[in-house]
Amino acid sequence: MNGTQIVSSLDRILHWIVQLAVINILWFYYTLLGLFIGGVFPATLAALGLSRKLIMGNTDIKMWKTFKQIYREEFIRSNLIGWLLTIIGGILYMNYLAIANSSEELLFVVPFAFYFILFFYIIVVIWVFPLLAHYQTSWFSYIRSAIIIGLTKIHYTLASGLVVFTVVYFSLDFPGLIPFFSISLATIGCMWLSMQTFGQLDEQTS
Repeated sequence: MNGTQIVSSLDRILHWIVQLAVINILWFYYTLLGLFIGGVFPATLAALGLSRKLIMGNTDIKMWKTFKQIYREEFIRSNLIGWLLTIIGGILYMNYLAIANSSEELLFVVPFAFYFILFFYIIVVIWVFPLLAHYQTSWFSYIRSAIIIGLTKIHYTLASGLVVFTVVYFSLDFPGLIPFFSISLATIGCMWLSMQTFGQLDEQTS
C-alpha cells in the first residue's frame, strides 16, 4: 500500500467517524426536541434512515437536512408504532412480575406461553424500525414481515441483538462514548445487517 492509498483509507475512516458522531448528536438533539416522549422514536427512525442512505453509498448527502426531513415525515407513524410496542412491553413486564411473584404453582403452559409471546415481541422490536426505514407499506405488513424475517433469518436477528448488546455494554464501560457513538454505532450496525436481508428479499421478488 503506497502513501496515496494510506491517505485515502485514513480519509474514508475519518469521514465515517465524523458521520457517526453527527448521527449520534442529531439523535440526541431531536430526541430532546421532542421532549423525549415525542422525539425518541422519530429520532431513532431518522437515524436508521440516514444510516441506510450512507450504507447505500450516499455519502455526500446533507445529513442535518436529511435527518430533519425523515424525522418530520415519520413523526406520527414512528411514535404510534413505537409507543404501541412500549405499552405491549410494559404489559409483558407486568405479566413477568406476576409470574415471578406468584405464590401458587403455575401450570407449565403459563410461563411457556409468556416466553413464547416474548420471543415474538423481541423479534418485532428488532426488525420493525429497520423495515419502517426501508419500506412503505401497512402496519400489518410491517409486523408480519418482522416476524417472518426474524424467524427465517434468525442469524441476522441474533446478530442485530448482539450489536445492540455490545454497544450498550461498551457504552456503560466507557460512558464518554455515549454522546458521540453509542446510538450511531447501533443504528449503522443493525441497518447494515437489515440491508443484507432486504437485498436478498428484493432480489427474490424482482
